[in-house]
Amino acid sequence: MELLKQALDVVLHLQDHLFQLTQDYGNWVYGILFLIIFCETGLVVTPFLPGDSLLFAVGALAADSKSGLNIFVAGALMVVAAILGDTVNYWVGRMAGEQLARRFPKIIKPTYLAKTAEFFERYGGKTIVLARFVPIVRTFAPFVAGSGSMNYARFMLFNVFGALLWVVLILPAGWFFGNIPIVKKNFELVVLGIIFVSVLPMVLEFWKARRQSAKT
Repeated sequence: MELLKQALDVVLHLQDHLFQLTQDYGNWVYGILFLIIFCETGLVVTPFLPGDSLLFAVGALAADSKSGLNIFVAGALMVVAAILGDTVNYWVGRMAGEQLARRFPKIIKPTYLAKTAEFFERYGGKTIVLARFVPIVRTFAPFVAGSGSMNYARFMLFNVFGALLWVVLILPAGWFFGNIPIVKKNFELVVLGIIFVSVLPMVLEFWKARRQSAKT
């Protein structure tokens, strides 16, 4: 319970924690950001790490000259981390996807895999791009693509485009809007709003599926 409270505090006060990291670790904070994005996209055991909200918070913090955070350096590193993360995840899925899913069902949850598979059925390869904006699906999409033997060159095309689009849209949004007084004063609510908007498409898809199954 205590660990959950700490995790919630980090998410809700992400900007404050990031600012403290920049003061404590200086330029090493770029490595920390790289690692978080890489793990969130590259390891199927860490879908809970912040993605969209982290990008927004980094953009907002970079707009504050006191932070010493360079938005271009942070953005470039996070794009590379997102591409590498998805690439590693793809190859893990391709080399051992089915075995890992069978062996660790509590970690690689069948419900997450099923939801991601539904995205692939509906959107095909574009799932790799769209999944960037959907928590949990973002983590499992490259894994499912690999285990389903999606063509690697095609995967990388969507992977690179999706990573660029994800970072280029959300990071500047934090820069431009994160330090508006009303946003800064209610940053916790903004973070919750980002999480809500990110999860909403998945909730709607689940609700539609439930309605369709109820009719049949």
